[in-house]
Amino acid sequence: MALFGIDTGWSSLYDFSEGVAKWIIGILSWIVGGLGDNLPWVFGDFLHWSDGIIRSDLHLALVAITVESVVLLLIATANLLTFIWIERKLLARMMDRRGPMYVGALGYLQQIADGLKLFLKEYIVPEKADRLGFDAAPVVLSAAAFFIIGVVPIAPGLGLTYQGSYASATVLLAFAAFAVPPFAVLIAGWSANNKYTLIGGMRAAALMMSYEIPMLLAVASVVVLAGGFDFVTIVEAQQASIWFAAPLFIGFVVFLICIVAELERIPFDLPEAEAELVEGWTTEYSGMRFGMIMAIDYLRGYIGCLLATLLFLGGWDGPAILPDWGWTLLKAYFLWVVFVWMRASLPRVRTDQILHIGWKRLLPLAMLNLLVAVVLVSLGWV
Repeated sequence: MALFGIDTGWSSLYDFSEGVAKWIIGILSWIVGGLGDNLPWVFGDFLHWSDGIIRSDLHLALVAITVESVVLLLIATANLLTFIWIERKLLARMMDRRGPMYVGALGYLQQIADGLKLFLKEYIVPEKADRLGFDAAPVVLSAAAFFIIGVVPIAPGLGLTYQGSYASATVLLAFAAFAVPPFAVLIAGWSANNKYTLIGGMRAAALMMSYEIPMLLAVASVVVLAGGFDFVTIVEAQQASIWFAAPLFIGFVVFLICIVAELERIPFDLPEAEAELVEGWTTEYSGMRFGMIMAIDYLRGYIGCLLATLLFLGGWDGPAILPDWGWTLLKAYFLWVVFVWMRASLPRVRTDQILHIGWKRLLPLAMLNLLVAVVLVSLGWV
C-alpha cells in the first residue's frame, strides 16, 4: 500500500498489524526467555513453557487483531474530532461568528478540551433509575458504532474483516449493527425513570425504526445493481461503470434523508429537542456518559457519510492525485458539510410529520428505486 506516495510494503491493514504483532511478541519472547534462563529451574521451566504459548499462532492472531482494532479506533477518533470541528466552524460562519479558535490550530483541539472538562464533571445517576439499563445503553451504542467501523473499509485492505480475502457480507454486518441503536435509545429513555426521557426514547425509537425500512430498501437497490453484499464489490462495480448515485439518484436522496433521521439531526431532532423535552432521552445523563453519547452521535455521522460514499459515490474511486483512503474521506467530508448546511437551514418537523415522511413518502420512493435497479439489471447493466 502506498501512504502519501511512499510504498509501505504491506497490502492491507492486517498485514501491517501482523508485522507489529510479530515485533511485540518477539520482544515479549526475548524478555520471558531471558528470565527463564536466569531463574531457578521451577520458574525457568514455567517461563519457557509460557514462551511457547507467546509464540503460538493463536496468540499472534489475537495480538494482530488487537493492533488492527486500535489503529481503526485511532482513525475513527481523528475523523470524529474533524467532523465536530467542521460543524462548529461552519455553523459559526453561518451564524456570523468565529467559532472555536484558541485551543490548537484554528481551534481544532477545542473538542479535546471539552472532553477533558466532561471527564471532571460528576456522573449522577437518578435515585430510582434502573442502573443496569442506564449504564449499559451508552456502552451498547458505542459497541455498535465501533463494530461498524471494523467492517466498513475506507480503502482496499483498510477494514478489520479484510484479512487476505474479502468478506462476502460486510454490508449485512454493517446494517445489522446499525439497527441496534434504537433499542439502546429506548432502554436509556425508560431506565432513567423520567417522563421526559421516556417520551424522548419512544420518539427516537419510532423515528429510527420508521426510517430504517426505506434506508434498507435503498441499500437493497445497490446490492441488486452491484451483485454482491461486500463493500469492495460494490465500489469495484461503480469503478467499472458509473457511480450509483446517478442511476439510483432517488435511492441516494432517500438514503441521505434516512441517515439524517437515524442520527436525530435537524430537521429530525425532535427526540432531543431542548424546547420540548429538555434534552430528550439524554436528559438524565451527565459527565462523561453524556460526552460519550454526544461523541457516538458524531461517530455515527462519520459512519453514515462513509456508508453513503461507498454505496453511491464510488468509495475510493478517483484520480491518482490522492490515495484511495483520501478520496473516501474527502467525499465523506463533503456529505457532512451538506448535513451541517441542512442543520443551519431547515426547521424542525413534528413527530407526526416525521412518521408521515418516512412511511408515506420515503418508503414508496425507496420501492420505486428498487424497481429501477431491477429494471437496469434486466436490461443488462451487469
